[in-house]
Amino acid sequence: MSGRLAGKTCLVTGAAQGIGRAVAEAFRRECAALVVTDLAVDKLDAIFSGPDIRTARMDVTDAAEVEAVAAANPAVDVLVNCAGWVATGTILTGSPADLGRSFDINVVSMTNTIRAFLPAMRERRAGSIVNIASVASTVMAAPDRFAYATSKAAVIGLTMSVARDFVGDGIRCNAISPGTVDSPSLGDRMAATGDVAAARAAFIARQPMGRLGTPEEIAAVALLLASDEATFMTGANLIIDGGMSL
Repeated sequence: MSGRLAGKTCLVTGAAQGIGRAVAEAFRRECAALVVTDLAVDKLDAIFSGPDIRTARMDVTDAAEVEAVAAANPAVDVLVNCAGWVATGTILTGSPADLGRSFDINVVSMTNTIRAFLPAMRERRAGSIVNIASVASTVMAAPDRFAYATSKAAVIGLTMSVARDFVGDGIRCNAISPGTVDSPSLGDRMAATGDVAAARAAFIARQPMGRLGTPEEIAAVALLLASDEATFMTGANLIIDGGMSL
């Protein structure tokens, strides 16, 4: 068996759709053993099957549930944190609950998974952690994305902190900051506006390339970071946004 991830076990959160699903599918093509997790485990079971694929329901905001999955899968070489949530609103129009939920799903979730899987990586002195951030963060501002951007800025800080603290233990931790990606999550947000065509046109208008990104394009970057081709990369935030932040 040959492939860029042959011999590696990779765990992907939020793998039932969007970027998470695309990452898991890209890893599978490159011969990784997979542990795919999501709240929607029925969707996982419909998408992923095979002798080297395990599916698991995992609420990434529940530290005990994450620890249980880690205990059942102690040999994870690559952790990709894809689970996330987008809150709409400014600091005045959004609610404190939106900010709290954004941090729970977008930041605390990653601290839960990293805390759970990092110790075994340190014992083996090898591991790659990939966190999905966003250009709406420390990279640039986007309208009506106060809670989301604040939480994704924290993801970039979390990534750099983990990278710095454990670089001597053979651990690499990097972030990917996508621009606007054509995903089911984006589709839901467009539908919520009441005018999908107008919303899509507005999202495309802010992309200098004149199109949205695809989950597969983000997955290709995650594959690089997961592979041994990126062994000299840690603490990086790779911006994949079609020029949106230029």
